[in-house]
Formats: sequence, structure tokens, C-alpha cells
Amino acid sequence: MKRFDFKGQIQRVKKASKRRSIQLIISLSFTAVSILSMAFMTFAFYTNYISTAKSTAIENNEQVIEQISWNLNSYLKNMMRISDSMYYNVIKNLDLTSDTMNKEMDLLYEANKDNLISIACVSQDGALISAAPIATRKSGVDFTDQTWFSTTEEHIENFHFSTPHVQNMFESSNYRYYWVVSLSRSVDLNFMGYNRRGILLVDMNYSAIEQMFSRVNEGGTGYVYLVDSEGEIIYHPKQKAIYTGLVNENNIVAASYDDGDHIETFEGSKRAVIVKTVGYTGWKIVSVVPMEKLTGSYNQLRAFMLIIITVTIFLIVFGNIFISKIVTDPIRRLEASLKGIEDGDFDEQGIYIGGSHEIRHLGRTIRSLVSQMHNLMEVRVKEQKEKRRSELNALQAQINPHFLYNTLDSVIWMIEAEKYPEAISMIKSLASLFRISLSKGNNIITIKDEITHARNYVAIQKVRYKNRFEANINVDPAIENCVTIKLIIQPLIENAIYHAVGEMEDDGIIDINGYEKDGDIFIEVVDNGMGIPQDVLDNLLTEKTESKGKGSGIGLWNINQRINLYFKEDYGLTMYSELDEGTKAVIRLPKLTIEEYMGGEGYAK
Repeated sequence: MKRFDFKGQIQRVKKASKRRSIQLIISLSFTAVSILSMAFMTFAFYTNYISTAKSTAIENNEQVIEQISWNLNSYLKNMMRISDSMYYNVIKNLDLTSDTMNKEMDLLYEANKDNLISIACVSQDGALISAAPIATRKSGVDFTDQTWFSTTEEHIENFHFSTPHVQNMFESSNYRYYWVVSLSRSVDLNFMGYNRRGILLVDMNYSAIEQMFSRVNEGGTGYVYLVDSEGEIIYHPKQKAIYTGLVNENNIVAASYDDGDHIETFEGSKRAVIVKTVGYTGWKIVSVVPMEKLTGSYNQLRAFMLIIITVTIFLIVFGNIFISKIVTDPIRRLEASLKGIEDGDFDEQGIYIGGSHEIRHLGRTIRSLVSQMHNLMEVRVKEQKEKRRSELNALQAQINPHFLYNTLDSVIWMIEAEKYPEAISMIKSLASLFRISLSKGNNIITIKDEITHARNYVAIQKVRYKNRFEANINVDPAIENCVTIKLIIQPLIENAIYHAVGEMEDDGIIDINGYEKDGDIFIEVVDNGMGIPQDVLDNLLTEKTESKGKGSGIGLWNINQRINLYFKEDYGLTMYSELDEGTKAVIRLPKLTIEEYMGGEGYAK
């Protein structure tokens, strides 16, 4: 085996430097620039990596906080709906001098017993009116001495959520008492036309809250706990250890934090704290991540990068001396041929292939890479468009439980009042509404079907709102067979009802008009409500807002985005409003039949 002559190589390099001085200058210059650039990029990469790692960890915990906040809010809202159902559907309709609420309370408890421990109603003087599932008060228990009772008496206008406690006010056949969170509210009790104040108590099963947080704390970095507005712990993964004094927590200070990210030092340790307030209760979800867990792998990264830097510098210095002349000209020509890519020209045939075998191979590789990039970009654009379409369709598919429940309640009320024709009509409208909402999975339907859907929705809402508003539908028959996206008119009517005419006294008007103009189709939903402030109006179509208690969740942003997605971006939704005069929503669509749409005309490719 021939031995490598290192000294001979050095001598040949020196001779070459005399003959090719510019080559040496280029080599040294390129080496110096490369080292400096590499050092700068390494520093920037390392700094960015640390920042990104911390940000990613915090963002992950924020997502966890948002998810558990959503779950907890849903759970609390469900309990509030149970309380509302008991109060508004039962208690308000009873004369307690002759009626009882035992049956209704038992039925409500049975329907929700997975999340409830008990329901009770007591009078202002502490007398037990009714309770489920056990209606026997323990001897010596005075309701007026209970914290939930005094809190409700002090603030009768609000819901009140207690901290976790053992509910042992009632006799239990198995002598088991459960940890609960009590939801209490003031109610009016009717005795022969006279109202007396009482308190409705709903005891929620604390284990449901415990399970929510336990699942979150099973993995990941840090932990999540829950406190009330005063800092008292409602849930903590180390709750028993804290109560016994073995572990300390900064819960009192955390309760004073505003929602968002905070950095604190507790017991000598620096940690990131994320706080999220739970609506209705004042409770706060607190996520804690020790900073050392965010930075634990940085030492290994530094050592690895130091090795990489050392090896790279060595290769740069010696590699440039030997290959600068060979590669300079082909690389320059190759680099010149890559200028088109910087300008967005992905013509791979214009990439230079020449010089040494390595440069030719590099040119072929880049040519292949550019071709693949071009194909991948097309695939990526298509995937992103399909993903966006799926997300918008998923949001479109939401159905508001309030609307369904209230409609069914109205049907039950009509049947109980023996208004059978009205009940049948309302059920038919509801069935037709859901049939068109499904549309056999098709998102493109005719304007006639969409208007039928709107008519059914208006018919149901007029019954629910006891004809407090009028709705006039005037659509040109000539456009009924043209295409539209389903569920774009009904959310506009829904907004007009909830935010404009729903609270008016018999003088609310909604006009739905459809017509052709300048070769396009226009559909208007006009109300005579209070109007929308200009600063709110400016953001309605630019922000992805979510439903806050009312509506289907299909926002104006969603309607506009779906129209842009399925048709050309010339089409969409426009909002006009004047305070004290009303609001007009205008949908602009291309005039296309089903056949023309499927053929590709007007379709947003």
C-alpha cells in the first residue's frame, strides 16, 4: 500500500500557490468568509434553537391549557344548563302549595347522574322543598349554616361555584359521601301567586374535574393545577402532599396573575407559568414548567456543535486549497444557472451541468431536486387547499345543541298544549332543515334547496320567538336552479335574529332577497336592528371568530372563506351596517348551473 506523502503534498501546494496566487487568495478568502459565516450561523442557530425550544414548550402547554379550559367550560356549562332546566322548565311552572317537583327532579338527576351527586331546592328559611336522589336531611344539618347558602343569599343575582368539599347533608343508605363542587343560585318559589325566594343547589361530581386534570398530568413536562380566585387549591396533582405540608405551591401568587405567560422564581427555581381564567367561576388553570426541563438538553447540543464546528473548519481550510481551482469555474457557471430559481423560474433544463464529476453530479442532483421541488410545491398547494376546505367544511357541519334542544322543547310544549298541527309542522320543518344540512354529503346545492333550508329555519325560529319578528323571502325563480354552497344563508339569518331582531317587540323585520345582476347572483339578508359599530364591522370578515354561547358557530369569516375556496376570489360576502338603521349582508356568487359547475366553469381550481 502506497504511503501518503504529506510533506510532498505541502511542497506541491506551496509551488501551486506561487503559480496560482489568485487561487490561493480565493481559497484563503473563501475559507475566512466560510468560517466567519459558519460561526455566525452557528451562533444564530443555537440562539434560535434555544428560543424556539422554549417557545415550543410554552406553546404546547398553552394548547394543553386551552384544551382543558374548553373541557372544564363545557362541563360547567352543562351543569348550568341542568340548573336552568330545573328552574325555568320546572320550578317556574309550579305552585308549591299544591304541586311538587320530586318527579321532575328525579328525572333530571337520572338523566345526568354520571356528572351529578345530588340536586336540591330549599326555601329562604332553610326548609327542604325537594331533593334527588335522597330527600332526607341528616339530623342536625342546618342549610342556612352552609357556605353555599350564605354566599347565594349575599349575591342573589349570580351563579355560585364552591370549592371542593364533602357533601354529607343528606342521609345515605350506604354511608358513602362524595367530594363535590356545588353550583347554587337564587330562585323564585311560587306559593298561590306569591313569590318567595329559595335556593337551587346542584352538586357536581368532583371526580370528573379530577379526571380531566389527571389525564393532562400523566405526561409532558411540568404539571397543571386549578385554583379559585382567592388562590385556594381546587385540584393539584400533589394535593395531599401540599395539605400535609410536605410540598409547597405558589398558588396564592398564581391567583393574582393575569391570563398569559409568566416567569417566576419559587423556592430558588425558575419556572414558566401559564395562567388561564375559567369563565363564570373566576377559577384559574395554572400550568407550571421548570425552566431546567426546557434547557436540559442544551449541554449535549453545545458539545455536538463544537465537534461539528471543529471538523467543518478543518475540511474548509484543507478542502479549499485542493479544490478551489477545479470547482471555481464550474460552480460559477452553475451558480449563474441557478439565478432563475431565485426569480421563481423552476425550469430544470436551464441548470448547468459541467466541470468535474462531482460538479456534474451536483448539477444533475440540483436539476432533479428542482424538478422534485416543483412537483412537491404543486402537491403541497393542493394538499393545503384540501386541508383548508376540510377545516371549513368541518366548521360548517357544526350543529348548535341549544337550537336543537329549544326546538324540541317547543315541540313538547305544543304537544302538551294539544297544538298538534303546529307541532307536526315544526317537526317537518326541523326534519327538512336537517335533511338539507346533510345534502348526502354534497357541499354544492341549488339555491332553491338553500332557500328551502332558510324557510324551514325561519319557520322554527318564529315559533320559538313567538312571532316577534317578520321574515320576507323574495328570490327570483330564474336563479333557483343555480348553484350555491350549502349553509351560507341560514347563519346570516341566525345572526340577524340573535343580534338584531330577536329582542325587538313585534317590529323586527328580516328581508331575504335573491336576484341576478351584471351576470352574477346576489343574495341579501337585511334586518332593521340596531346596526354594528364600524370598528366591529371592519373586523367581521378578517378575523376567525368563534361562537360565544349563541349561533351555530358558522361565522361570517367561514362563509366568506368557503365562497372564496369553492369559487373564484371575486366572489364572497360583504357586510354593510348603519347604527340605529340595520345591517345588510350581501353574498355574491357566479351564475352557474350544477352541470356548468361540475364542468369546471367558475370553479376555483
